[in-house]
This record gives sequence, C-alpha cells and structure tokens, in this order.
Amino acid sequence: MNTKKKILFLVTQSEFGGAQRFIYRLITNLDLSKYDISIAAGPEGNNADGLLFSLRDKGFKVLPLKFLKRVINPVVDFCGFSEIYRLIKKEKPDTVFLCSTKAGFLGSLAAALISKSYILNPRIIYRIGGWTFNDPWPKWKKKLYIWLEKNTAKFKDFIINNAESDRQQAIRLGIKPKKEILTIYNGIDTGSLRFLPSDEARSFLEGKIQSSLSKNQFTPRTTPLDAGAKRRCKGDLKAVIGTIANLYPCKGLEYLIEAANLIFKSSNFEPRTPNMKFVIIGDGEEREKLEYLIKKHNLEEKIILTGAMPDAWKYLKAFDIFILPSIKEGFPWTILEAMAAGIPVIATNVGAVPEIIENNENGILIEPRDPKIIAESIEKLINNKDLIEKFSQNGKKTVIEKFNLQEMIKKYEELFI
Repeated sequence: MNTKKKILFLVTQSEFGGAQRFIYRLITNLDLSKYDISIAAGPEGNNADGLLFSLRDKGFKVLPLKFLKRVINPVVDFCGFSEIYRLIKKEKPDTVFLCSTKAGFLGSLAAALISKSYILNPRIIYRIGGWTFNDPWPKWKKKLYIWLEKNTAKFKDFIINNAESDRQQAIRLGIKPKKEILTIYNGIDTGSLRFLPSDEARSFLEGKIQSSLSKNQFTPRTTPLDAGAKRRCKGDLKAVIGTIANLYPCKGLEYLIEAANLIFKSSNFEPRTPNMKFVIIGDGEEREKLEYLIKKHNLEEKIILTGAMPDAWKYLKAFDIFILPSIKEGFPWTILEAMAAGIPVIATNVGAVPEIIENNENGILIEPRDPKIIAESIEKLINNKDLIEKFSQNGKKTVIEKFNLQEMIKKYEELFI
C-alpha cells in the first residue's frame, strides 16, 4: 500500500526566477520516501535551462502545460483554468502547492471547484514570493490584483509569505486563507554551494565580456567596436560590479545603469578604477530598454548584459560588489547566495531585503529608484577593504544563522502532514 503523500506543485512558468528556485531547492531536499511529487508549469521558459527540464533530469515527474501564461488573456486563461482542473482531477494529489500569482489564482479556483463536486479535497497551499500588486503598475491594475488575491484567498488553506513585511501587508488588506497566513523565510545550504574560485569565475566573465563586445551586444549598433576597445576588455578587469536578475521592470536595473553613468562621469572616480565593469546576468522583457539606456550613455564597453546563464550563482565570486536595485521584491535568493559567497551586498529597502540586511553591518541598505545613492554606495565600498571584509564576514554569518535550508524544509513538511 502506497502511504506517500502526493503533492502537485504548480508554477506559472518554467523560466528560473525566485519561485522556480524555491521549488527546485525544496523538492530536491525532501525525503522522497515520504512524498510522491509532480511539477506542472506553463510553456514560458520551458527549455533546457528551465525548471521542468532540470527536474526531469533529477527523475521527477514533470507536467508541461500549454495555456498557463503570465499575461492576462481571458480566452487563454479560461483554457489554462480548464487544463489545471483536468490535471488536478487526473493526478488526485493530497496537496496542491501553488507558486506565483497566476498559478495561485487559477489553481485555487480549479481545486475549489473539484472540492465542491466531491471528487477529492486536496489541501491548498499558496506560496507567494512577493505580492505582484506591489509591482510598478497603474493603480487600476494594482486594485484588480488585490481584489483577485482577496477573493481567491478563501479557497486556500494556507498562504505562505517569505517576508514578514508581505504577511503584514496581506493582513492589513484583508487577504485571509481558510486556516492561516504564515511567514517562512527562504533558506540555503551554504555547505552545498560550489562557487567557482574568484580567478576562475573572473576569467569566465572576461570571456563573456569579450564575446558580447565582439558580437556587438546591442542591435542595431551604429559604429563597430574598435580594436583598442576590444584590447582594453581583455584580461584587465580591476573591479566588477555585478547583479543576477531577470530583466523585469520590478528589478530596477535602469537605476543601476543611471548610477553607472554618474560614476563614469565623476572626475574623482575614474582614475581609481579605470577598468571597472558592470555585469548584469539575466534576460527578460526589459532587455531592449536597458540596451537603449546603455547606448544612450555610451557605456557599451562598461556595462555588459551577458544574457541568462545556467547556475549563475556559481560565478558570484567574480564580483567585487553585488547590487540588487529592485523597486519590488519578495525574498531574493541572490542576496543570500552573494552573502554566502562572501561578496559585499548593496540592496534596496523593499520586500524582505531589510529582514536580511542590517544597514552598515552586513551590507548596505538603500532606498529604491535613486541612482545617486547607488553610485555613492559603490564609491563608499570600492576601495574600503575593511568595510568589504566586515560585510563579507557578517553576511556569511547571517545566512548560516538565520536562513538555514533545513529549517525551511522542516516548516514546509509540517504543512504536508
């Protein structure tokens, strides 16, 4: 007799972001003698670098969906709802675990309809990594999403936030699940993270920079890269300011580019770091806009968009400083990973970030949408070895003591009982 608990994970897309990384880390660390796990995701990002492919390689049952997509479209969303309804009915899970906003809406409605028809009555857990209505949207759209969250919360047994600030916001707005709304912090296992040594990671990034420049990373480009510029980009990086983020509006990367422009125009900064580069690892819908800004400021040789890179965290030791300039966040894994790698962090005071960073103790906490303060924070750190060492040591300690993977898994397993 099979006594395993059957859990169906549902996420809107397979492209690796916070929700996908959470699912991957959670289920690859669960005791599979206790759980029968399947994972479903929509078509966006469903490629060799996506969540479903990665989990299929690990032997998990993956279920690609055709109609579950991020953008609201009534016809496609109805098809997505029907697809999820049929999937739950077929799989008969004990728990439906919903990650991300669209999956949360459609999945909870489908599960509720199934429960009302007495086909089965799965437990519904909704884990949200940052409320989407905090995105930089017009007021009507924010109100629509708040209304949707409030009216579908009643179909969910538990709502999990990974930031206490998000939990408190939900309580204020009246977002109430059937049982409880909880905060469970993300956790990582620092012992299992195999970062590339700094020299090797730096060498790899130098290769990416040369490749990007030789291929003319911007399209169209009006002037070819001269030989001198290519030569200056080879093997002589003196400082790398980096980030890992999907190129989405909420990541605030335009403000990082504007900050870089301020730095390179500063008469007293350039002589200290003549070969400094900004490296943005990731891809997404904002790429064309960011390319335009970089070209506008003539920073093609200074700011490199590498595109998406599998297991990008492995290269964190190539950075001298890690920056996350987001205007909206849930709980960013990249900050934990950068701290675990011993890289000093500058990040904005949004979402769970102030629950991770104590300003001037284990990193620098700044207000969002402020290129000037980003530039000043980089200048504060770039040649201050004592401060870099302080943040490096305190950051590692924070991750080990406060954001432990096994503690995170234990809290989720308590909900699967």
